[in-house]
Amino acid sequence: METHTLTHKVVVVTGAGGRLGRHLLRRFAQEGVRLAAVVRTAEQARQLQLPEGAEGATFHADLADEAQVAACFGKIWDRFGYVDVLVHAAGMWAERPFLEMTLDDWRAMLDANLTSTFLCFREAARLMRGRSGGRLIAFASMQGADRGRARQAAYSAAKGALVRLVETVGGELVAQGITAHVIAPSVIRYDEGDEGSGVTAAELAELCVYLCSPAGAALNGMVIRAYGRGF
Repeated sequence: METHTLTHKVVVVTGAGGRLGRHLLRRFAQEGVRLAAVVRTAEQARQLQLPEGAEGATFHADLADEAQVAACFGKIWDRFGYVDVLVHAAGMWAERPFLEMTLDDWRAMLDANLTSTFLCFREAARLMRGRSGGRLIAFASMQGADRGRARQAAYSAAKGALVRLVETVGGELVAQGITAHVIAPSVIRYDEGDEGSGVTAAELAELCVYLCSPAGAALNGMVIRAYGRGF
């Protein structure tokens, strides 16, 4: 892959304060992009440091709150004037026996993983209109791509629905020059020295960069099973 093909593109990374989000920020910074790092609270935004030498800014919003998401992307527009890429890395995981699950548990999981994707994709896509090569990337899981797991009803349902959402968005927006992708990791390994099963966060970040490159333009609306070793 040719390097530095993303220079000056505006890349929005949600969940930027998390372990995967930080890997994404570092890898995209190497490409010379302009970063919009989104976290949940104003305090997290103040504390988050962008990679050394990176151009960009931090923003905050509850990504399941429509008004806050719209306001956040409005501020991103005011700061940069356009958006080229959204990598939606925010979400949550939990397990609970189905018969013990409350409606609040269910709604919290769907809000964090599915509603947030809908809202962020919609607002980002609105800012991409009129520019070619827009990319929308979200993260599902094995539970979403293949089959649900016991004690993970809400998580599996949210990630499965996320896959269908991304497929739909990809088919609908491609005529406007915007493609959508969902990456489904197995176990994410954050310790680069860990030789266990799964896929490393660095590998996932590299995959995102590839999807945003000119070569990635040939792909759209697909589920990429990034399972790594042992699956």
